[in-house]
Amino acid sequence: MMPILYAELRDARLRRIRAIRGALILGAAVVATVISLDLVTGNYPVLSAASISLRPQAPRADISFADFGSESPSPDARHLADWIADSRDNENAEFIIVDKRHARAYVFDAEARLRGVSPILLGSAVGDDSVPGIGLRPIAEVRPEERTTPAGRFVAERGRNLNGEDVVWVDYDAAVSMHRVRATQPSERRLERLATPTADDNRISYGCINVPVAFYEAHVRPLVATHRAIVYVLPEVKPVQQVFGSYDVAPVRRQASNRATGDTLRTR
Repeated sequence: MMPILYAELRDARLRRIRAIRGALILGAAVVATVISLDLVTGNYPVLSAASISLRPQAPRADISFADFGSESPSPDARHLADWIADSRDNENAEFIIVDKRHARAYVFDAEARLRGVSPILLGSAVGDDSVPGIGLRPIAEVRPEERTTPAGRFVAERGRNLNGEDVVWVDYDAAVSMHRVRATQPSERRLERLATPTADDNRISYGCINVPVAFYEAHVRPLVATHRAIVYVLPEVKPVQQVFGSYDVAPVRRQASNRATGDTLRTR
């Protein structure tokens, strides 16, 4: 690079450098201001090289919600089902939501329309995780505090247990399945527990999900007969968003509705 021989040229160059630096600082300040306004107003800016403008996001027209029909699910079950419907997390597969706190199972088609609901029996211990390696241990060695039904998203699999009975595996490695209720031990009163109106006495299993025989035959077994299905087990200790990475669809609907109403009012 040629040296700068004259003071005038050096000064002119310094002025240009200062001008460019000032323009960059000013531009950064403008961008920071726009972002700050966005956080306050909830509008999302569109930044371009030519201009910086604030535009509110257009209301989404494709928001989807689960259809529970006449059922009144728990807030967590509603939250998860709506998120599945909107995000398509089920990947066009039919799915089941297991609500541990309320001891209910909801079966949905691929479009998040409810097909059946039933009371269920669950692991007797409260918790959202299985003990590592528990699926390899004899059932007699599973301690009471380890009898949990794990929370999470599982790809259901057809299979058979050690007695040759067909089951739907939820977490094969942890030996957790969904199967017909067994009344082999009268003292456990499993059929009576399913029939009571509350969920207080529905914690009795070693971790498996027990459903009424008629419900299993009508809804659970056909679900995995010819294609895959997803089983979502709601947590009872952890937040549902932490387990599934889900978002709340209801505010999206309210925001879109409010904006649509505002647009209508402005056009009157």
